[in-house]
Amino acid sequence: MLFSSIPFLYYFLPAVIICYFLISKLVGLAFKPMGEEKSYRASIFTKNLILLLFSLLFYGWGEPLYVFLMIGSILMFWLCGLAIGKAQTKRWKRVWLIVSVVLSLSALGVFKYADFFIDNFNKLTGLNVTLLKLALPIGISFYTFQCLSYTIDVYRGNVPSQKDIVAFGAYVTLFPQLIAGPIVRYIDVARELESRTHTLEKTYLGMRRFLIGLGKKIIIADNIALMLSIFRQSAEPSVLFYWMYAIGFMLNIYFDFSGYSDMAIGLGKIFGFNFIENFNYPYMSKSVAEFWRRWHMSLGSWFRDYVYIPLGGNRVKKLRWLFNTFVVWFLTGMWHGASWNFILWGVLYAVCLLIEKFIPAIGKLPSVLRRFYTLFVVCIGFVLFNADSANIDGLRSFNPLNAAWNDLRCMFGFGGLPFVNATTLYYLRSYLVVLVVAIIGATPLMKNTANRLSESKRFGTATAVFGFVLMAALLLICTAYMVDGSFSPFLYFRF
Repeated sequence: MLFSSIPFLYYFLPAVIICYFLISKLVGLAFKPMGEEKSYRASIFTKNLILLLFSLLFYGWGEPLYVFLMIGSILMFWLCGLAIGKAQTKRWKRVWLIVSVVLSLSALGVFKYADFFIDNFNKLTGLNVTLLKLALPIGISFYTFQCLSYTIDVYRGNVPSQKDIVAFGAYVTLFPQLIAGPIVRYIDVARELESRTHTLEKTYLGMRRFLIGLGKKIIIADNIALMLSIFRQSAEPSVLFYWMYAIGFMLNIYFDFSGYSDMAIGLGKIFGFNFIENFNYPYMSKSVAEFWRRWHMSLGSWFRDYVYIPLGGNRVKKLRWLFNTFVVWFLTGMWHGASWNFILWGVLYAVCLLIEKFIPAIGKLPSVLRRFYTLFVVCIGFVLFNADSANIDGLRSFNPLNAAWNDLRCMFGFGGLPFVNATTLYYLRSYLVVLVVAIIGATPLMKNTANRLSESKRFGTATAVFGFVLMAALLLICTAYMVDGSFSPFLYFRF
């Protein structure tokens, strides 16, 4: 089920909100004679149970079979967490941690990476081992990392094991961020699973954040996606059209993914959770290192805390530090997909980060040059990242590395194409407005302006009223797009 769909927005979401607040309130009142504490605990248990059941329904809407995989993951990690918490020695704690890591990564390997390894094995050996051709469970990379953070933190003693399987199940399946993040660690929401507050202000802020994300996705990302689709099917490309495509994908993936994160954070607020931020205007960065502190922040911090630092981080000898850096970025690429273009994309960032580290003169360049250099590197990286989209015919023999190389050649004028043609100018005029809006929206200009107006005593009331009107208009516009059917799945669903 998509956030950006009529069934979710007008049927599923109202149903879960009504059940969540109404039933938990009734249960709390029923336990009132037993005391305030029991009444509150019964209410929280009911809220977690409702979130668990609706989240399983949400996940099973598109692929019911994989609900059983989800339930199996919940049971497995819950039992491993209990075993780690009850183990009397460090050795047995480590044994149960290893069990949780091996089982979770095995499931990820079978569903996401098995065919990649089999295909490469066949190419190397000349054999013809049959591919599994298993459908990838949506969001498996996200909820696997969330569960791993739980068992690792229990092992480290950072958080006690969760004895209530309903609360743990609600954490794993929490539908706002289940299938495309942000990657929410158990330690960050453990207290809220046991005790959380709901206020009108928090609900309003959550609804506003959700609608902003919905607008990002439907109005900006999906319209740019149409331009990208047209480009891939065009028989008259040009150098400029290739650059439009590359820049368009940069904007498309940002508004698509950050839009989903905004919706997830907003929904979390409605249900009393405070999810971490996932984006902080990454295209304003002055270095590649800064870009990755601003882009998909939950993934970056996960690899830092659970892979990079345990390997020794940068507090080791130089060769080991280089090894640690490449391991992290190799895994970052692999996390995004079972394809060589994703792996090389991750390695590219490792190289760029090391160049910045070893050539400090880059950090002393004028601000404008540093921003341009960062955007250029990110743009080239996303050409590599997006290379598999050229496979519009779905050919298994398709080579994304060849597609990426062809795109880069054409972008720099080595593809024998004209710099511009009538087709390019037509689509540039057609999509110029949405591209300009997207470029402005990728900066903090609009947010800063809105904040200044809301803080101004002169325009305070008028700004609040205008905000309500704007949110209502945004909902109507997005609904119109959804009724028209002109929307697409979130890009990160495939990861």
